[in-house]
Amino acid sequence: MQTLTTNDYIVFFLYFIIIVGYGLWIYNRKKKAQTNSNDYFLAEGSLTWWAIGASLIASNISAEQFIGMSGSGFKMGLAIATYEWMAALTLIIVAVFFMPVYLKNKIFTMPQYLKQRYNGNVAMIMAVFWLLLYVLVNLTSILYLGALAISSISGLNITFCMIFLAIFAIMITLGGMKVIGYTDVIQVFFLILGGLVTTYLALNLVATEFGSEGAISGFNLMREKADDHFHMIFDTTNPNYMDLPGLSVLIGGMLIINLNYWGCNQYITQRALGADLKTARGGILFAAFLKLLMPIIVVLPGIAAYVLYQNGHFQTEMLQDGTVNPDRAYPILLNLLPTGLKGLSFAALTAAIVASLAGKANSIATIFTLDVYKEKINTEASEKKLVNIGKLTIVAAMLIAVVVAPFLGIDKKGGFQYIQEYTGFVSPGIFAMFILGFFWKKTTSNAALFATIGGFMFSIIFKFLPAFIDLSFLSPMGFAVPNADGVYEIPFIDRMGFVFLICVIGMYFISSYETKRGVQTNGLEVDKTMFKMSPSFTVGMLIILSILAALYTIFW
Repeated sequence: MQTLTTNDYIVFFLYFIIIVGYGLWIYNRKKKAQTNSNDYFLAEGSLTWWAIGASLIASNISAEQFIGMSGSGFKMGLAIATYEWMAALTLIIVAVFFMPVYLKNKIFTMPQYLKQRYNGNVAMIMAVFWLLLYVLVNLTSILYLGALAISSISGLNITFCMIFLAIFAIMITLGGMKVIGYTDVIQVFFLILGGLVTTYLALNLVATEFGSEGAISGFNLMREKADDHFHMIFDTTNPNYMDLPGLSVLIGGMLIINLNYWGCNQYITQRALGADLKTARGGILFAAFLKLLMPIIVVLPGIAAYVLYQNGHFQTEMLQDGTVNPDRAYPILLNLLPTGLKGLSFAALTAAIVASLAGKANSIATIFTLDVYKEKINTEASEKKLVNIGKLTIVAAMLIAVVVAPFLGIDKKGGFQYIQEYTGFVSPGIFAMFILGFFWKKTTSNAALFATIGGFMFSIIFKFLPAFIDLSFLSPMGFAVPNADGVYEIPFIDRMGFVFLICVIGMYFISSYETKRGVQTNGLEVDKTMFKMSPSFTVGMLIILSILAALYTIFW
């Protein structure tokens, strides 16, 4: 396998020096971030719309997209882009309806919202849950998959790669949200530039393979040679229907996945919570535009690798334990890049991983410091103490991730789809608890607990239900398809939709019963004027919606 040359390392270290140097410059300019907790954790009032938008994307895009989504592109084609394109729609919904509620009610963390809307017990349960999830699932998977990808490209030891990524991320994160927000702008520049270069060269490879030249020609040849890889909506006969079940990717569980991720997720919403509404909405709209670009960077290379593989290339490189591993597609393509450009793409991948690690670590520190330490351990802590506790938490979380990650078998569990499915065990209940808490003042604390715990339990029940009950009666509606053993299973996206509906219905009856018995609730301040949109935001929103409509019409 080709490894990085001296020129590649020069390109990569230039990127490293630029990021760290710019981070130090921002940090020294904003010394206040060392002593003020709101400024440190949220960069209150100081991130511009373009910094918020770039930071949202940098925190979101990581090895799971570059490696896992490219792998899914190899396996099932453009349909996997629905996660990115539906995210653009979701971001608009979050900007219009969620951000006004958060900002009007001065909500800075997700547990704080739960305490304010429900009670301290619900908030503490979810704070501990989110900390465990972020440290032991998200941080470890980003770190390990990222190190695995970098190791396969550079030939460096995987443990060394993990330690390097952790130290790099800590250096950025210790400067606070302001440093993360502004360095993310450069990270996204490298991420998109390097990603587009990789896609361009992958399309050129396809063109050259079939006696043509140019990226446009390569794209047209891909559509011709792999027409089955350019359909967004699957029917029940498609072997990938279990992963992306028909119209559910537009109006069903996919919306719940995205709304929970983009609207109820500390490490995402945190970027916008320190801004005013106009700036927050502008940043989220910018992120939605960038989301439209992402499939070009993370899906098309996977399809290109599939076309080349079908034509006789990468026959041994794609194999793992005797079978084809789609997650190998992106690293293989990177290894074909010419010297220098490979360093740029290597920097892009590293930028995605480090930015995502920094964002996650900052959110872990925010939740632990403001919602656990300040609430339960030291209620009289000074601002400086809180900032220092936050910094210690960042280092501790990263150390735990480095130590624990190799023992979790993350590399054996698949890529992008696995992460989505198992996050989906908790998403429906959490989203039901948030959305009813926003817009229905009668929602009670016990109803919220039912959604949180019940949602998880129902997800497990639906997962294992096919082993006990024949679900073939759901097949005509597309809600169940047979697996390799002929057992009818519910696609996980549909499963999330069912669980969400059960949680909402359960919460309605519990809340109605309790309010009739005189239980008081803490409704948020919500009125129609909060949701009014500026003309510029409305124009941007309509442009994005028009592009989405066109994409789904062309690639239906």
